[in-house]
Amino acid sequence: MFYFARLGDMVMVTRMLNLLHRRYGRPCQVIGTGSWTPGTYDGNPDVSETWTFHRHLPFMLDTAWRPVRRALRRSAPGPIYICERHYRQLPRIRRMLYLSGVDSGRCVFLTDRPERRSAQPTEHPVDRMVALGARTPANLRTADYPTPAAASLDGPRLYVLDSERAERDAWLRSHGLFGRELILVQPGNHRTMGPRRTRWRRLNSDDKWWPIERWAELLQRIHDARPNAVLLLRGSRQEQELLQEIQAASELPDVAMVVTTLRQLYALCEVASSMVAVDSGPAHAAAALSVPLAVLYGAALPLYWLPRSPSGSPVVGVGGPPTSWRADQVPVDPLFRAWCTVAAGTPD
Repeated sequence: MFYFARLGDMVMVTRMLNLLHRRYGRPCQVIGTGSWTPGTYDGNPDVSETWTFHRHLPFMLDTAWRPVRRALRRSAPGPIYICERHYRQLPRIRRMLYLSGVDSGRCVFLTDRPERRSAQPTEHPVDRMVALGARTPANLRTADYPTPAAASLDGPRLYVLDSERAERDAWLRSHGLFGRELILVQPGNHRTMGPRRTRWRRLNSDDKWWPIERWAELLQRIHDARPNAVLLLRGSRQEQELLQEIQAASELPDVAMVVTTLRQLYALCEVASSMVAVDSGPAHAAAALSVPLAVLYGAALPLYWLPRSPSGSPVVGVGGPPTSWRADQVPVDPLFRAWCTVAAGTPD
């Protein structure tokens, strides 16, 4: 069982879910925060059940608390892996485990020292989580549960359901896009869809923000390179105004926009030829669905946060320390060249 808040983390941990499923012989049960937690693992053979907690509501007032407590007790003496590291959430998880009567010998923590602020990592989160999955709780014997070879592990990987494919294809047909090359563009991140998105933009304090005119220029250059492709701007409902601004600035008839749920995004990724995205959860989702991907970074280090593909599809990061600390310090040309690199093997 696990505990997550960020989409990118929940995507990256799927490699560890595969490891644990194979190691212990049973699919995992996942505890997370955020409304996207259940949908992230739909169709995943390494996950049997998911529960979602509100991130800030006291957990004992949450309707998920009683079934989770029962599941924690029922799963004894099985292992519990805790991947949370935030200074507010980790003590909360310890209280949940204590009030559920969980033997501490069943638990393995990613860290015993909660992190108050985001620190630059020293290893990729996927590697860190796989290393966690290779550890054994004190109440079990390591020799009884051998760790599969790293080369045999699958993921990070997401899955698309047949019903979602049918819905996607119907939408593409209704918009005259079925059968055309689709290039996805994800300009937003968690700040552009959050309740303070207007303030982030007004104060210019979002390190992942890229100016509208640069998105427009990038779209024009991609269109020149792939004139028969449809450039599909994608975002959440809260980002619709941002997408409209970029679409209008591009002045291109072959730039469309779509507001989707995460599951609908996964289905679109499955038929996209390539994607350009800001460093975000959707970028990790695209890589997990093997979309050739160019990622624009702000203050995060691409070395440690670059999305990973289960199939080896190309992923190229642009920007980030030490060359830049904000996305708006990155000109159009390097991101366009990164897209050219990842899209080189895709058909025109």
